[in-house]
Amino acid sequence: MNLLVGFKLAAGNERSMETGDKINNTNNDQQIFLENVDACISIIEKEAQKIPIQGVVMVAYIPGKKTESWTSKMKVVGKLANEKVNLLAIVYAKASEMAVTLKDSGEASRKDIVGELGYRGGVIMKVDSGYLVAAFSGGDSQQDVDVSKIGLEWLSKKF
Repeated sequence: MNLLVGFKLAAGNERSMETGDKINNTNNDQQIFLENVDACISIIEKEAQKIPIQGVVMVAYIPGKKTESWTSKMKVVGKLANEKVNLLAIVYAKASEMAVTLKDSGEASRKDIVGELGYRGGVIMKVDSGYLVAAFSGGDSQQDVDVSKIGLEWLSKKF
């Protein structure tokens, strides 16, 4: 009797099952991110070492159409800061700008707002269930963009 009642409830509730599928896709993509983020960071690190530049890398997954949360990982690639520059602060300034704009950091068309510094060096890509973000801080702006883009292009193929 309980099995039949449970089956009837599930069969009559297609709308919540569709919503559940969306949630499952987001959860699946978050799992894909977690399974691949270390390899993505390693790719960015190797590209940075080829140049060679040292600094900080961060990679994030933002579920959904707008930023309400993210899952991220960062790694120091030789240097966290020096006596003049906090590279960790800069990499997260890039990431936070992208979280708001959903565009690469330092976009020239972006009006300055308090809290954003306009640093180039972060890239963002749309995937089916949200966005992927990568930023590097330690080289010049173009070097930071180049190494971030290589890692993010690799990671985006997993989605």
